Amino acid sequence: MSKMLHVDNAGGVLEVSFLEKNILDESNIQQIGKELNESIEGKSSPSMIIDFGNVEHLSSAALGILITMNSRIGDMGGKMCLSNIRPEIFEVFKITKLDRIFNIHETVKAAREGMA
Repeated sequence: MSKMLHVDNAGGVLEVSFLEKNILDESNIQQIGKELNESIEGKSSPSMIIDFGNVEHLSSAALGILITMNSRIGDMGGKMCLSNIRPEIFEVFKITKLDRIFNIHETVKAAREGMA
């Protein structure tokens, strides 16, 4: 299976972006979960910014992975932010009240500033 994410360790902050526009397929979502977990493996209090700039469609299963990841990073003493979420996808976060759980910023730069 091909990689689903691009992970860049920029100054101690993991910047994650999606390589696919549509995060809908179950096997792809499991692969994303695996790659996210691998990216924080063995790190103490990881900081992660997930950039949704490339994402046009997102399934509820993908949201489940993000919730799990947010909890894991929180349990490790780290912080996870989401950025660049399209209005139609952000609407799903609002409806499901996930906008209250996640730290969401308009841009990666704003998310990085929010980490400091």
